[in-house]
Amino acid sequence: MRIVGGVWRSRRIRVPVRPGLRPTPDRVRETLFNWLGQDLAGLSCLDLFAGSGALGFEAASRGAARVVMVEADRAARAALAESCNALGAAQVEIVAGDARDFLARSRERFDVVFLDPPFRQNAVPEVLARLPPRLAPGARVYAEGTAAVQAAAPWRELKRARAGQVSYQLLRWDGHDPSGIPGNI
Repeated sequence: MRIVGGVWRSRRIRVPVRPGLRPTPDRVRETLFNWLGQDLAGLSCLDLFAGSGALGFEAASRGAARVVMVEADRAARAALAESCNALGAAQVEIVAGDARDFLARSRERFDVVFLDPPFRQNAVPEVLARLPPRLAPGARVYAEGTAAVQAAAPWRELKRARAGQVSYQLLRWDGHDPSGIPGNI
């Protein structure tokens, strides 16, 4: 698989053959990064269910200051590490483990989150509900699945599209509470 934009444009990343691993197609990534803007300089990104790492590597290629890739599968993590080393991607951190566990224990906040779990898990609604404590004010979340997510306020849908069997959308979290008191939105 190749990176479609940024400083690593046309560079290839290794994608292992794993059950349920379906990298986001080039055309969808191009659309997503047109929505996000081509320059992600200074932003902190989280690639949950990283898989091939295509979304996280695209973000790093476009200037993201930090990209955290969370992946449970050992072979997928090994491929991520190999691609990370080949690209010299010092801003990328690969985290071993389950995405939900990461959200529960992390205290970091992210500007952009890529949410592309294996389709059979149907995890997007559940993970969206767990994301707010990990989101920076005005954070944007890319969600990919078999159907669009119906996210209620304070989520706001910015864009939505479909490519074959894949529905994808860009959401924004508008529920930041400057007081820092949980539940005070």
